[in-house]
Amino acid sequence: MKARNPGEKLHLNLFVMGNGHHRAAWRHPDSCAERLGDIAYYESLARIAERGKLDALFFADGMSVGSVEDGFHWHLEPLTALSAMSRATRRIGLISTISSTFYTPFHAARLVGSLDHISGGRVGWNVVTSMFDSEARNHGYAAMPPHAERYARAEEFVQTVLALWDSWSDDAIERDRQGRYADPDKVRQIDHHGEHFLVDGPLNLPRPPQGNPVLVQAGASSQGRDLAARYAEAIYAVAYDLEAAQAYYRDIKSRVAAAGRTAPVPILPGLVTYVGSTMEEARAKQRELDDCLPVEASLRQLGLFIEQDCSGWDLDAPVPSLPPLAEFRGPQGRYATILRIVETEQPTLRELLGRLAAGGGHCTMIGTPESIADEMERWFHGRGADGFNLMPPSLPSGIEDFVDQVVPELQRRGLFREEYEAATLRGHFGLERPAG
Repeated sequence: MKARNPGEKLHLNLFVMGNGHHRAAWRHPDSCAERLGDIAYYESLARIAERGKLDALFFADGMSVGSVEDGFHWHLEPLTALSAMSRATRRIGLISTISSTFYTPFHAARLVGSLDHISGGRVGWNVVTSMFDSEARNHGYAAMPPHAERYARAEEFVQTVLALWDSWSDDAIERDRQGRYADPDKVRQIDHHGEHFLVDGPLNLPRPPQGNPVLVQAGASSQGRDLAARYAEAIYAVAYDLEAAQAYYRDIKSRVAAAGRTAPVPILPGLVTYVGSTMEEARAKQRELDDCLPVEASLRQLGLFIEQDCSGWDLDAPVPSLPPLAEFRGPQGRYATILRIVETEQPTLRELLGRLAAGGGHCTMIGTPESIADEMERWFHGRGADGFNLMPPSLPSGIEDFVDQVVPELQRRGLFREEYEAATLRGHFGLERPAG
């Protein structure tokens, strides 16, 4: 396997999720559950991540409310929250999820482009097709459109948003107080007449500072991987272990090359960490959260992932046989991970619930700063990851532990930056700014 270039470094994002990615994090006595509507809470998380020199903050998003008894993640709309967080930070990137199923291209281009202007070029957009019928019914659909239709719409959506950002040339604005404000020949209609969208343009916003804000994607299905290979500039991934990460990494990099692209396209698997000065301390932190976990909520989460009612299954028996991936009609990335955990670890249902409690099957590393850095380095040099999307099981303590203990160890090894070298998210990811 080809060695890394000298000086090549990890990319690290903080995936912000309520009180943390552990299902029961909000129940912990030290959680900030009372502050989920307080923008100062999110600003403090942003400052911690920026202190650690992380590439970016990332907000996922959801368009429906599940069981409110189990906790609540989508308290503030992400772009709105990131606008405030951009004013509390200077260098860290800001990435928001955008649904190509529920947004229109003009709306998305204006919102994301505006935030790129507000932040001085630090924005990325994570394009998703969305998942659940409960979301669809909040947006005028009786159910989610078929998978193939959603991805066809997503591709046209991305193309149209990019065209809108490019509808203004970089040098369109003249500000000649004796003449004209902008050159009309450099502000163009896009005249997009497609299967899903009719958009004349131009955008009512000048070209963003980055040209195009960084496009992030998380392709798991074959169609998703193809879309990511053609357009994504960074990719979030689900990988249970290094072997699975390497297989995904090879596949995506080969698809990117087949698409004729030479951009680096960093691949960032999700990573849950429990950090302690000893292994015993780290495991104690995990047990503290697991002990807060209500079994009924965990079964509901598993049922959501596998699209089955598992409320009557025996907790202390092996996990019942699950349909093969080819027969599963729901979101395939997470389901494939669950199949791999069941096949590899052969857990009881109770053990599987604990394994999924934080991160839902993403890679979990438990240990000292040194042992966690060892494993991250193994994934990095083993071409399983170009970096990681950090998913702290609890917030803010989980990201404080990582920034204060693991980041210095990665820096000592020359694996992570000690200072920001760029002012934009494109710069952090080593991406060129598209000409326009």
